[in-house]
Amino acid sequence: MLQTIFHYSFHFLLPGAIAWFFFRRNWKIAWLIMIATMLVDLDHLLASPIFKPNRCSINFHLLHTYPAIVGYGVLFCFKKTRVVAVGLLLHMVTDGLDCLWMR
Repeated sequence: MLQTIFHYSFHFLLPGAIAWFFFRRNWKIAWLIMIATMLVDLDHLLASPIFKPNRCSINFHLLHTYPAIVGYGVLFCFKKTRVVAVGLLLHMVTDGLDCLWMR
């Protein structure tokens, strides 16, 4: 239960806090963009079974692989894609914490 609370807090509330502190001028838009990056989880639909409670997403699903994460890091280097990159990287950190929690 506690893991679920942390997981969804990190997916919804933490992006809001990051948007507020670092993108204050347009924090609502930044927050919505970061929430929209959860569409990266559509790659779970390619897995069989689609949902497995104890499966680590990192380096299993296509958009959660290490090369993809490096690509998200590259996106961070450009101002126009920085908010998207922050959302994607935060998503990967959150899923990585889940992997650690499951051990």
